[in-house]
Amino acid sequence: MDTSTLKNYIPLFVLPAFLVIVELGALALSLPVQTAGLAAFEDPDSMGNLVVFMAIILGFTAFLLVLIKYGHKNIIAWIIAISIFLTFVYTFAAIVPMLLGPGYAQYAVIFALSVAAIVLLYKYPEWYVIDGLGILLAAGVASMFGVSLGTIPVILLLAVLAIYDAISVYKTKHMIALAEGIIDLKTPILFVVPKKRDYSFIKEGIGKLDGGGERSAFIIGMGDLIIPSVLVVSANVFTGGVKYFGLFNLPALGAIVGSIAGLAILLHFVMSGKPQAGLPPLNGGTILGFFIGWALIGFA
Repeated sequence: MDTSTLKNYIPLFVLPAFLVIVELGALALSLPVQTAGLAAFEDPDSMGNLVVFMAIILGFTAFLLVLIKYGHKNIIAWIIAISIFLTFVYTFAAIVPMLLGPGYAQYAVIFALSVAAIVLLYKYPEWYVIDGLGILLAAGVASMFGVSLGTIPVILLLAVLAIYDAISVYKTKHMIALAEGIIDLKTPILFVVPKKRDYSFIKEGIGKLDGGGERSAFIIGMGDLIIPSVLVVSANVFTGGVKYFGLFNLPALGAIVGSIAGLAILLHFVMSGKPQAGLPPLNGGTILGFFIGWALIGFA
Protein backbone atom coordinates (compact mmCIF):
# COMPACT_ATOMS: atom_id res chain seq x y z
CA MET A 1 0.00 0.00 0.00
CA ASP A 2 1.64 3.29 -1.12
CA THR A 3 1.68 6.52 0.87
CA SER A 4 -1.06 8.18 -1.20
CA THR A 5 -3.39 5.28 -0.48
CA LEU A 6 -2.43 5.00 3.16
CA LYS A 7 -3.34 8.64 3.89
CA ASN A 8 -6.96 7.89 2.97
CA TYR A 9 -7.14 5.33 5.78
CA ILE A 10 -5.85 7.59 8.56
CA PRO A 11 -9.40 8.55 9.65
CA LEU A 12 -10.20 4.84 10.06
CA PHE A 13 -7.92 4.92 13.10
CA VAL A 14 -8.10 8.54 14.26
CA LEU A 15 -11.86 9.06 14.32
CA PRO A 16 -12.60 5.93 16.41
CA ALA A 17 -9.90 7.12 18.81
CA PHE A 18 -11.63 10.51 19.03
CA LEU A 19 -14.95 8.79 19.72
CA VAL A 20 -13.54 6.64 22.53
CA ILE A 21 -11.74 9.62 24.09
CA VAL A 22 -14.97 11.66 24.05
CA GLU A 23 -16.91 8.77 25.61
CA LEU A 24 -14.34 8.14 28.33
CA GLY A 25 -14.06 11.87 28.98
CA ALA A 26 -17.83 12.15 29.30
CA LEU A 27 -17.85 9.23 31.75
CA ALA A 28 -15.09 10.84 33.81
CA LEU A 29 -17.01 14.12 33.92
CA SER A 30 -20.37 12.57 34.82
CA LEU A 31 -19.81 12.59 38.59
CA PRO A 32 -18.40 16.16 38.68
CA VAL A 33 -21.32 17.31 36.52
CA GLN A 34 -23.79 15.73 38.93
CA THR A 35 -21.95 17.16 41.94
CA ALA A 36 -22.02 20.63 40.39
CA GLY A 37 -25.77 20.32 39.74
CA LEU A 38 -25.42 20.79 35.97
CA ALA A 39 -28.11 18.29 34.89
CA ALA A 40 -30.29 19.72 32.12
CA PHE A 41 -33.57 18.11 33.27
CA GLU A 42 -34.97 17.50 36.74
CA ASP A 43 -36.75 14.22 35.91
CA PRO A 44 -34.43 12.03 33.79
CA ASP A 45 -37.16 9.51 32.97
CA SER A 46 -39.74 12.01 31.68
CA MET A 47 -40.60 11.52 28.01
CA GLY A 48 -41.34 15.23 27.89
CA ASN A 49 -37.58 15.75 27.88
CA LEU A 50 -37.45 14.03 24.50
CA VAL A 51 -40.06 16.43 23.09
CA VAL A 52 -38.18 19.45 24.43
CA PHE A 53 -34.86 18.19 23.04
CA MET A 54 -36.26 17.58 19.55
CA ALA A 55 -38.14 20.89 19.53
CA ILE A 56 -34.92 22.73 20.31
CA ILE A 57 -32.98 20.87 17.59
CA LEU A 58 -35.63 21.36 14.91
CA GLY A 59 -36.26 24.98 15.83
CA PHE A 60 -32.57 25.85 15.95
CA THR A 61 -31.88 24.07 12.64
CA ALA A 62 -34.74 25.90 10.91
CA PHE A 63 -33.52 29.23 12.30
CA LEU A 64 -29.99 28.65 11.02
CA LEU A 65 -31.24 27.61 7.57
CA VAL A 66 -33.26 30.83 7.31
CA LEU A 67 -30.19 32.86 8.25
CA ILE A 68 -28.10 31.03 5.63
CA LYS A 69 -30.77 31.53 2.96
CA TYR A 70 -30.89 35.27 3.53
CA GLY A 71 -27.13 35.70 3.83
CA HIS A 72 -26.88 36.39 7.56
CA LYS A 73 -23.94 34.13 8.23
CA ASN A 74 -22.42 36.72 10.55
CA ILE A 75 -25.35 36.21 12.92
CA ILE A 76 -24.79 32.43 12.77
CA ALA A 77 -21.14 32.94 13.65
CA TRP A 78 -22.07 34.96 16.74
CA ILE A 79 -24.73 32.48 17.85
CA ILE A 80 -22.31 29.56 17.56
CA ALA A 81 -19.53 31.48 19.32
CA ILE A 82 -21.79 32.37 22.26
CA SER A 83 -23.07 28.79 22.46
CA ILE A 84 -19.53 27.40 22.49
CA PHE A 85 -18.44 29.89 25.15
CA LEU A 86 -21.37 28.98 27.43
CA THR A 87 -20.65 25.29 26.94
CA PHE A 88 -17.05 25.85 27.99
CA VAL A 89 -18.32 27.70 31.07
CA TYR A 90 -20.50 24.75 32.08
CA THR A 91 -17.75 22.24 31.34
CA PHE A 92 -15.13 24.09 33.35
CA ALA A 93 -17.74 24.60 36.09
CA ALA A 94 -17.64 20.83 36.57
CA ILE A 95 -13.85 20.50 36.36
CA VAL A 96 -12.46 23.50 38.26
CA PRO A 97 -14.18 22.89 41.64
CA MET A 98 -12.52 19.45 41.76
CA LEU A 99 -9.12 21.11 41.49
CA LEU A 100 -9.60 24.26 43.56
CA GLY A 101 -12.34 23.31 46.00
CA PRO A 102 -15.01 25.75 47.19
CA GLY A 103 -14.43 29.49 47.07
CA TYR A 104 -14.94 32.50 44.87
CA ALA A 105 -11.61 31.99 43.11
CA GLN A 106 -13.09 29.13 41.11
CA TYR A 107 -15.52 31.47 39.32
CA ALA A 108 -12.67 33.66 38.10
CA VAL A 109 -10.76 30.61 36.91
CA ILE A 110 -13.82 29.17 35.13
CA PHE A 111 -14.41 32.47 33.34
CA ALA A 112 -10.72 32.89 32.45
CA LEU A 113 -10.40 29.37 31.05
CA SER A 114 -13.61 29.73 29.02
CA VAL A 115 -12.44 33.05 27.55
CA ALA A 116 -9.00 31.60 26.77
CA ALA A 117 -10.56 28.57 25.02
CA ILE A 118 -12.93 30.60 22.87
CA VAL A 119 -10.23 33.13 21.96
CA LEU A 120 -7.85 30.34 20.95
CA LEU A 121 -10.54 28.67 18.83
CA TYR A 122 -11.39 31.83 16.93
CA LYS A 123 -7.98 33.51 16.75
CA TYR A 124 -6.14 30.36 15.72
CA PRO A 125 -8.65 27.79 14.40
CA GLU A 126 -6.11 25.27 13.18
CA TRP A 127 -7.28 21.67 12.94
CA TYR A 128 -5.40 20.43 16.02
CA VAL A 129 -6.78 23.30 18.13
CA ILE A 130 -10.30 22.54 16.95
CA ASP A 131 -9.88 18.82 17.60
CA GLY A 132 -8.28 19.22 21.03
CA LEU A 133 -10.78 21.69 22.43
CA GLY A 134 -13.58 19.93 20.53
CA ILE A 135 -12.93 16.74 22.49
CA LEU A 136 -13.29 18.66 25.76
CA LEU A 137 -16.42 20.40 24.50
CA ALA A 138 -18.02 17.18 23.24
CA ALA A 139 -17.25 15.30 26.46
CA GLY A 140 -18.77 18.09 28.53
CA VAL A 141 -21.99 18.25 26.49
CA ALA A 142 -22.38 14.45 26.40
CA SER A 143 -21.86 14.23 30.14
CA MET A 144 -24.41 16.95 30.94
CA PHE A 145 -27.13 15.37 28.82
CA GLY A 146 -26.16 11.83 29.79
CA VAL A 147 -26.74 12.48 33.49
CA SER A 148 -29.98 14.33 32.65
CA LEU A 149 -31.75 11.63 30.62
CA GLY A 150 -32.65 8.07 31.60
CA THR A 151 -31.68 5.26 29.26
CA ILE A 152 -35.12 4.72 27.70
CA PRO A 153 -35.59 8.42 26.77
CA VAL A 154 -32.04 8.46 25.40
CA ILE A 155 -32.63 5.36 23.28
CA LEU A 156 -35.79 6.90 21.85
CA LEU A 157 -33.91 10.15 21.24
CA LEU A 158 -31.12 8.36 19.40
CA ALA A 159 -33.64 6.47 17.25
CA VAL A 160 -35.52 9.66 16.34
CA LEU A 161 -32.31 11.57 15.60
CA ALA A 162 -31.03 8.75 13.39
CA ILE A 163 -34.21 8.87 11.29
CA TYR A 164 -34.11 12.66 11.15
CA ASP A 165 -30.44 12.64 10.11
CA ALA A 166 -31.11 10.17 7.30
CA ILE A 167 -34.02 12.21 5.97
CA SER A 168 -32.14 15.52 6.21
CA VAL A 169 -29.05 14.17 4.39
CA TYR A 170 -30.52 11.83 1.76
CA LYS A 171 -34.01 13.23 1.16
CA THR A 172 -34.34 16.94 1.89
CA LYS A 173 -30.53 17.48 1.90
CA HIS A 174 -30.98 20.51 4.15
CA MET A 175 -28.37 19.16 6.57
CA ILE A 176 -25.77 19.28 3.80
CA ALA A 177 -26.70 22.90 3.08
CA LEU A 178 -26.47 23.69 6.78
CA ALA A 179 -23.11 21.95 7.14
CA GLU A 180 -21.62 23.76 4.14
CA GLY A 181 -22.90 27.11 5.41
CA ILE A 182 -21.29 26.53 8.79
CA ILE A 183 -18.05 25.13 7.35
CA ASP A 184 -17.68 28.24 5.17
CA LEU A 185 -17.45 30.20 8.42
CA LYS A 186 -14.73 27.86 9.71
CA THR A 187 -16.68 27.50 12.93
CA PRO A 188 -15.07 25.01 15.36
CA ILE A 189 -17.97 22.59 15.77
CA LEU A 190 -16.52 19.63 13.92
CA PHE A 191 -13.54 17.31 14.02
CA VAL A 192 -10.95 17.56 11.25
CA VAL A 193 -8.53 14.79 10.27
CA PRO A 194 -5.91 15.88 7.70
CA LYS A 195 -4.84 13.60 4.89
CA LYS A 196 -1.50 15.36 4.43
CA ARG A 197 1.16 16.55 6.86
CA ASP A 198 1.20 20.22 5.82
CA TYR A 199 -2.60 20.63 5.81
CA SER A 200 -3.98 23.87 7.29
CA PHE A 201 -7.65 24.26 8.09
CA ILE A 202 -7.18 28.03 8.31
CA LYS A 203 -5.82 28.27 4.76
CA GLU A 204 -7.59 25.41 2.98
CA GLY A 205 -10.83 24.59 4.77
CA ILE A 206 -12.29 21.31 3.51
CA GLY A 207 -14.08 22.31 0.29
CA LYS A 208 -17.62 21.54 -0.81
CA LEU A 209 -19.23 18.46 0.69
CA ASP A 210 -20.99 17.43 -2.52
CA GLY A 211 -18.61 18.88 -5.07
CA GLY A 212 -16.75 15.68 -5.90
CA GLY A 213 -13.00 15.32 -6.15
CA GLU A 214 -10.53 14.58 -3.41
CA ARG A 215 -10.53 16.68 -0.28
CA SER A 216 -7.43 17.24 1.81
CA ALA A 217 -9.15 16.43 5.11
CA PHE A 218 -11.94 14.31 6.51
CA ILE A 219 -14.52 15.87 8.81
CA ILE A 220 -17.18 14.59 11.15
CA GLY A 221 -19.71 16.72 12.96
CA MET A 222 -19.26 17.16 16.69
CA GLY A 223 -22.82 15.94 17.19
CA ASP A 224 -21.92 12.59 15.62
CA LEU A 225 -19.60 11.92 18.56
CA ILE A 226 -21.73 13.62 21.22
CA ILE A 227 -25.04 11.83 20.61
CA PRO A 228 -23.77 8.22 21.02
CA SER A 229 -21.75 9.34 24.06
CA VAL A 230 -24.95 10.53 25.75
CA LEU A 231 -26.21 6.93 25.86
CA VAL A 232 -22.83 5.73 27.16
CA VAL A 233 -23.08 8.12 30.12
CA SER A 234 -26.78 7.46 30.71
CA ALA A 235 -26.16 3.69 30.71
CA ASN A 236 -23.41 4.11 33.26
CA VAL A 237 -25.49 6.36 35.54
CA PHE A 238 -28.93 4.76 35.34
CA THR A 239 -28.25 1.02 34.96
CA GLY A 240 -26.60 -1.36 37.39
CA GLY A 241 -23.65 -3.68 37.32
CA VAL A 242 -20.06 -3.61 38.48
CA LYS A 243 -18.03 -0.52 37.49
CA TYR A 244 -14.90 -1.78 35.76
CA PHE A 245 -11.80 0.30 36.47
CA GLY A 246 -14.15 2.41 38.54
CA LEU A 247 -15.35 4.07 35.34
CA PHE A 248 -17.93 2.07 33.34
CA ASN A 249 -20.35 -0.85 33.69
CA LEU A 250 -21.20 -3.46 31.05
CA PRO A 251 -24.11 -1.54 29.47
CA ALA A 252 -21.84 1.49 29.03
CA LEU A 253 -19.01 -0.70 27.71
CA GLY A 254 -21.43 -2.37 25.30
CA ALA A 255 -22.54 1.06 24.07
CA ILE A 256 -18.91 2.08 23.53
CA VAL A 257 -18.09 -1.06 21.54
CA GLY A 258 -21.33 -0.71 19.56
CA SER A 259 -20.58 2.92 18.73
CA ILE A 260 -17.14 1.96 17.41
CA ALA A 261 -18.72 -0.74 15.22
CA GLY A 262 -21.26 1.81 13.97
CA LEU A 263 -18.50 4.29 13.20
CA ALA A 264 -16.60 1.61 11.27
CA ILE A 265 -19.68 1.06 9.09
CA LEU A 266 -20.06 4.81 8.61
CA LEU A 267 -16.42 5.24 7.59
CA HIS A 268 -16.77 2.42 5.05
CA PHE A 269 -19.39 4.50 3.23
CA VAL A 270 -17.57 7.80 3.83
CA MET A 271 -14.65 6.46 1.79
CA SER A 272 -16.86 6.90 -1.29
CA GLY A 273 -16.33 10.66 -0.92
CA LYS A 274 -20.03 11.46 -0.67
CA PRO A 275 -21.68 13.04 2.39
CA GLN A 276 -23.22 10.45 4.69
CA ALA A 277 -25.73 10.57 7.50
CA GLY A 278 -23.61 9.66 10.51
CA LEU A 279 -26.24 8.99 13.15
CA PRO A 280 -28.04 5.94 11.66
CA PRO A 281 -25.03 3.58 11.92
CA LEU A 282 -23.56 5.32 14.98
CA ASN A 283 -26.76 5.38 17.00
CA GLY A 284 -27.81 1.94 15.80
CA GLY A 285 -24.54 0.38 16.87
CA THR A 286 -24.57 2.20 20.22
CA ILE A 287 -28.13 1.09 21.01
CA LEU A 288 -27.43 -2.53 20.03
CA GLY A 289 -24.25 -2.60 22.09
CA PHE A 290 -26.06 -1.12 25.08
CA PHE A 291 -28.77 -3.80 24.97
CA ILE A 292 -26.17 -6.57 24.77
CA GLY A 293 -24.35 -5.17 27.80
CA TRP A 294 -27.62 -4.60 29.66
CA ALA A 295 -28.71 -8.18 28.97
CA LEU A 296 -25.42 -9.48 30.37
CA ILE A 297 -26.24 -7.95 33.77
CA GLY A 298 -29.85 -9.19 33.65
CA PHE A 299 -31.40 -5.82 32.69
CA ALA A 300 -30.63 -4.48 36.16
